[in-house]
Amino acid sequence: MQVLKQHKRLILLVVLLAAGLIVSLLIVQQVSLPSSKTLPSPTPSSLSPTPTAMSSPTPTIVVPSPSPQPTFSSSGLPGGPTPPPSGPLYPGEVTTYQNHTLTPISDFVGEFIQTSLMTPDINPSTYRLAVTDLVNRPVNFTYSELVNNFEPTEEVVTITCVEGWSATVLWQGVPISALLNETGINPRANTLIFYAADGYSSALPLSYILQNNVILAYKMNNVTLNADTGFPLILVAQNQYGYKWVKYVTEVDVSSDSSYLGYWESRGYPNNATIGNSDGSLTNPYVIAEIVGFSAVAIVVAVACYLILTKVRKKYSSQKGNEQISVRARVPLAAPAPKGKITFFIFLFPY
Repeated sequence: MQVLKQHKRLILLVVLLAAGLIVSLLIVQQVSLPSSKTLPSPTPSSLSPTPTAMSSPTPTIVVPSPSPQPTFSSSGLPGGPTPPPSGPLYPGEVTTYQNHTLTPISDFVGEFIQTSLMTPDINPSTYRLAVTDLVNRPVNFTYSELVNNFEPTEEVVTITCVEGWSATVLWQGVPISALLNETGINPRANTLIFYAADGYSSALPLSYILQNNVILAYKMNNVTLNADTGFPLILVAQNQYGYKWVKYVTEVDVSSDSSYLGYWESRGYPNNATIGNSDGSLTNPYVIAEIVGFSAVAIVVAVACYLILTKVRKKYSSQKGNEQISVRARVPLAAPAPKGKITFFIFLFPY
């Protein structure tokens, strides 16, 4: 108890510092990251999935008034370099769709570039989308087959990034369920893992893909994807944060590994990226380790500073005490003051 009384200031400092760090980290984690709560991973009951059909109404395209527009590279390939748009719109880009106001591509293409690990150079004539693993018949789809052999689905979906930006876009592409109908599915499959040409990857439950009729898009706002926007395919993961939206998709791995961690998930992001979930972020081991690590370092630094200051203060007090004794020893005792005269008292203040 005596030790606690002597160092009560130190103990209070350490407790307040640790509490402040934990509260600040909690606030940061709750704001910047979605929940890590695990989604259910049901097993399909048959070899061929039976997805819920979603109607794809014929869009009423509103074409903006003509304005000077950029031209693509001489190769004419959609996977070539991205031309800077002259103004807010790309050639053929639409701004509205069924009463939805769309975000111009030029408003968020910079974020797309920054969130890519690299910008791969993909030739559409040699590109293949591999659907593999727990399927009855692995298939490598060509880009032409994906665009021309499947009924396209069009939908307006907002992509929301954990960094704070979002964009409402008209996406056009092929439903993943249509590809799985071609390959068939093993009953053990419960997860789809998406691999990209830039080394990125992420995974989503098979049930989510089928129930939401998720598509692999090859157009945004009526403009074919290019190297900066994810050519040839981008996963339109509706109601999921942006790190689930895999660009440059080259492979769909039909898997039974429901615990697979993609690029950002293996670096601490929750595997459940559903927008609106804010509970359970503390169950992430990376968050716990971060809180403990910051708190431990802060406590060690605070204790070290306190001990150093305490030692310096004691040494300084000891030196001043010795000087005070020495001065008092050299000062002679004052003689009694004569009567009738004013006596001056000299006060020796302690150092």
